[in-house]
Amino acid sequence: MTGGRGPGEGARGAGPGRPPGGSPIPGLPSWADEDTPVFVISIAAEFSGMHAQTLRSYDRIGLVRPGRASGGGRRYSVRDIALLREVQRLSQEEGVNLAGIKRIIELEREVDQLTDRLAEVTDELARSQTRLQALIEQGGRRGDLLPVRRTQSVVVWQPGRRGPGAAGEPPDGDGAS
Repeated sequence: MTGGRGPGEGARGAGPGRPPGGSPIPGLPSWADEDTPVFVISIAAEFSGMHAQTLRSYDRIGLVRPGRASGGGRRYSVRDIALLREVQRLSQEEGVNLAGIKRIIELEREVDQLTDRLAEVTDELARSQTRLQALIEQGGRRGDLLPVRRTQSVVVWQPGRRGPGAAGEPPDGDGAS
């Protein structure tokens, strides 16, 4: 997953980077964060409580998208493992089929992206309001700002022909060509 919180993180008291028992995942390098793909498929399968073939299947259908090593081998991040646990929970405890799980994951990613975008727009609005207030205060002292009257009227200009031939009159005025 890209950015944000993944589905199921924090569920059942096991957050990202923690196997079902709640202890930290061993072997995570100090330079790696929850999005760094460092675990080979056998380790990821062990941490997620699934068979490696199940992880390959989930990769094929697009439920989980692990990173790839230079040789092409799958590498799973802590976030990927948390997502695998959530897939397993939704399937086994909630009875959701894989197509439904895929849709849930897609919608959660979309919500995360929209939440991030909303935060950006909210910050931008706050900055704009601050700038506007500063301009109003400056304009009030210097007299640079003038009130603008807003109207609802719209003027539509339609080009017309001028001179002979305008409004359907013949060019020479007698109607003969």
